[in-house]
Amino acid sequence: MIYQGDSIRVEFVEDGIAELQFAAAGSVNKFDQKTLEEFSTALTTLANTKDLRGVILTSAKPTFIVGADITEFLTLFADVEQTKVWVAKASRVFDQLEDLPVPTAAAVTGFALGGGCEAALACDYRVVDTTAVIGLPEVKLGLIPGFGGTMRLPRIIGPDNAMELITTGKNNRPDDALKIGLVDAVVAPEKLREAALKMVKAAAAGDLDWRAKRQPKLEPLKANDTELTMTFATAKAMAAAQAGKHYPAPHAAIKAIEDGAKHAREAALKAENEAFVGLTQTDACRAQVGIFMADQLVKSKAKKTSKQATRRIERAAVLGAGIMGGGIAYQSAYKGVPVVMKDIRQDALDLGMKEASKILGKLVERGRMDHKKMAQVLSSITPTLLDDAVKGVDIVVEAVVENPDVKAKVLAQMEDIVGPDAIIVSNTSTISIDRLAKSLRDPSRFCGMHFFNPVHKMPLVEIIRGEKTSDETVAAVVAYATQMGKTAIVVNDCPGFLVNRVLFPYLAGFSGLVEEGVDFTAIDKVMEREFGWPMGPAYLTDVVGIDTADYCTLVMAEGFPSRMPRDANGVIAKLAAAERLGQKNGKGFYNYGVDKKGRPAKEHAPEVYELLGITNKTMAAEDIIARCMIPMVNECVRCLEEGIVASAAECDIALLYGLGFPPFRGGPFRYLETIGLDKFIALADSYAHLGEMYHVTDGLRDMAKAGKSYLAG
Repeated sequence: MIYQGDSIRVEFVEDGIAELQFAAAGSVNKFDQKTLEEFSTALTTLANTKDLRGVILTSAKPTFIVGADITEFLTLFADVEQTKVWVAKASRVFDQLEDLPVPTAAAVTGFALGGGCEAALACDYRVVDTTAVIGLPEVKLGLIPGFGGTMRLPRIIGPDNAMELITTGKNNRPDDALKIGLVDAVVAPEKLREAALKMVKAAAAGDLDWRAKRQPKLEPLKANDTELTMTFATAKAMAAAQAGKHYPAPHAAIKAIEDGAKHAREAALKAENEAFVGLTQTDACRAQVGIFMADQLVKSKAKKTSKQATRRIERAAVLGAGIMGGGIAYQSAYKGVPVVMKDIRQDALDLGMKEASKILGKLVERGRMDHKKMAQVLSSITPTLLDDAVKGVDIVVEAVVENPDVKAKVLAQMEDIVGPDAIIVSNTSTISIDRLAKSLRDPSRFCGMHFFNPVHKMPLVEIIRGEKTSDETVAAVVAYATQMGKTAIVVNDCPGFLVNRVLFPYLAGFSGLVEEGVDFTAIDKVMEREFGWPMGPAYLTDVVGIDTADYCTLVMAEGFPSRMPRDANGVIAKLAAAERLGQKNGKGFYNYGVDKKGRPAKEHAPEVYELLGITNKTMAAEDIIARCMIPMVNECVRCLEEGIVASAAECDIALLYGLGFPPFRGGPFRYLETIGLDKFIALADSYAHLGEMYHVTDGLRDMAKAGKSYLAG
């Protein structure tokens, strides 16, 4: 044994060839501070080992190295001087690997991401098996690679490819990685270690020139000034178009590569270190790292809840076909749970199957599925008009029209048909689960399971616990949602639950602006370009459906009459009365059609200005944002205080995954804390005359006075 640590061991495996194996005590290998120290010690020991001829890096886990330990980041980044010292010291550990006086090869299985990829880049050769996924996804955390990735990758695969991978955070499958020269060989998993050994031995014997392979990583980029100027200009334009102004990491990555391009390793690494440290102090980084942490919390809770389930969902039924029902049926079948799709109309069943077939067809077009797999998925969806077809299923997902009386009738009918152990859920978006539960004899096996449209793209599912819902029911439904590939968040019952409850004050704030004469297209531009929503409130309402939104205002007004009263002469009601229903009939705030190339198009609708009495009143962007966002944040705080959602982190993830809350802002609570509780209260108080939606809670005031954080712990 050459070296033995808690996470790393090194020993000779053949004559003069050593194996440095990552074998962390946890489920995966990652670079926490302790592991980096062990890595440095192991490499120092290897550098001083006599008769050493070569080194292979391997993993004792099913995956190579998933990257740095992100749980350490927020604490570490709080002190900028500490961060400078840490990243400089940590990145030089990878220099130690690169400077070993013998040839090196990484044997990569499973994920080699972030620091895992950078460890492989510091080796002379990279051999991966067919399960490998290799990449530098740091921009998704608001960062750039910090262990030499921006310096080594351009020198290995060229600056064009390197900047594309780093600025997008794209992961690479083996064949793609081989095509661009990111890896040197792809082999079957059972041949991985043998292939890495063979390559190192060939290099040690002089059959491969490992020194020539290493040398470019130690020198300036080999490209003339004209080539580099064009390359960086193109990369900057692409980053501006794709990342925009709200995400500084892609821009910083390009600058780090550009600043280091004309320098050898040490100066290039210094440029990377400086850019990395600068990003750690940005709101975007704090928000995106916070998202990662919150996502881990949510998934951990779902995993723990799922383990409590005493039964597994092996066969499902969806009541109500069409777009939503077809989407749910597709998702269940695609993830391996056969499903019966029941409706009372054949044309609805046809539409549901068409929806599933369309989604699968696109996967085939993109090469992510073959026709055989597509046929298997479609054959596991059984469309039917017969009630008896749902007998024997483990779960029934009701997805009929959003009407409490219709839903109650359908749910009662199903309870008489399915077995006594079958779980019954409603895919309602706003209607109280306790209200619907009154139609069932056994409400303990009933809860809400709110999918978001389009089902196959939206990652969130709200699991709504009713007053009489059993823990076993919740556990089984969370397990089913997770099995479907969704992020499940359990919330307690109230009108609108969590996501739609906090959405409607936001839309009410928007409606108030329009009623004062502000151009809704101007509001959309501000909320998209300045705040960062994927679509502004007018466009979002068109996508949801004006009639759906109008009906939901009735539900919300019934639940919260003083805070969310329905205005029969309001913006949404007027559009609904004029049968401008949004995208579903091509007329809403905007008109919808197709352009000359047959692509969907959104067009200006002059007639809406007359209908709504818009006077083109101008308003500053910060006032538009405040008018829309204060009601949403206040409602999120109320949901937390009332126990509708268990934590601020879960609320942040719910809005990120359910509504597309801008990731660089991190979610409503991260946004609130970035502003500062005191400043937010002062801002909200300045709009208090507009109504109860703008009134902050006593709990929020108490938090501010005590200097507490919603995101602590």
